[in-house]
Amino acid sequence: MSGRSPLPGESRGPVQTEDLISGVRRRTATPAIDAINALPADEIAHRLAGAREEVAAFIRQAAEAGSAEAQARYAQMLLDGDGMKQDQAQAVIWFERAARAGHLEAANMMGRCHDLGWGVPIDKARAAAWFRQAAARGLVWAKYNYATLLALGDGVPEDRPAALALFCEAAEAGNAKAHNFIGSFHEDGWVVERDLDEAARHYAIAAAGGDFRGQFNHGRMLAARGEIDEAMRWLGLAWEGGNQRFRGQMLDYLFAQGEPYRAMVLRRAREAA
Repeated sequence: MSGRSPLPGESRGPVQTEDLISGVRRRTATPAIDAINALPADEIAHRLAGAREEVAAFIRQAAEAGSAEAQARYAQMLLDGDGMKQDQAQAVIWFERAARAGHLEAANMMGRCHDLGWGVPIDKARAAAWFRQAAARGLVWAKYNYATLLALGDGVPEDRPAALALFCEAAEAGNAKAHNFIGSFHEDGWVVERDLDEAARHYAIAAAGGDFRGQFNHGRMLAARGEIDEAMRWLGLAWEGGNQRFRGQMLDYLFAQGEPYRAMVLRRAREAA
């Protein structure tokens, strides 16, 4: 379980108030945008700090007026059901508007939607096309997501050398999940010579960066070196941060390893009961 099939990169929609303020103020092509631009920055910040339903209404106003930043933010709120009823199909529409206006995070999220079937049928080829577009323009999460598809040959022809190059770029920019995948390249001998020390180094970086798969792999490596107590600590963190599907995989792996892992599995199962 060396990280060959991690979940795609975490969604990264616009989250900062300053992003929305500056995003709205960049465009003055319509009277509606002009009206929003006329608001003082502290008034916009105040509106964005209110009840979520009011925030959603204000962001929709800016989105309909043509702000790509607001369109991307509104799409994320629709996707999450934040301040309104969840509507993944409408989220895709707004992500696409923002993406076609040049918003990189929205382009990445279009890839996520097609990759995971959020509001549209799963289409790995379309996901790859959106990720590739945003990656080419420098978005770190898009590099990671596109590299994942290239490494697995999912929706695109398998190209592990290109995938590793993108993972390295993302890792250099601080993406913890990319470090985890680089570790799997070294552990499995993909593209590079098999090097467990280098794999362990990248897993440790991923673990320290908060990636639950990296934490799991780091724990595995520590256990292999006999550092059981520290291994258990990292495996516990992986469990706490992992999603349900990952936890199932983790339980299967650990239970097959015998003691002391079996005891941990049984303890976690009792806690979940």
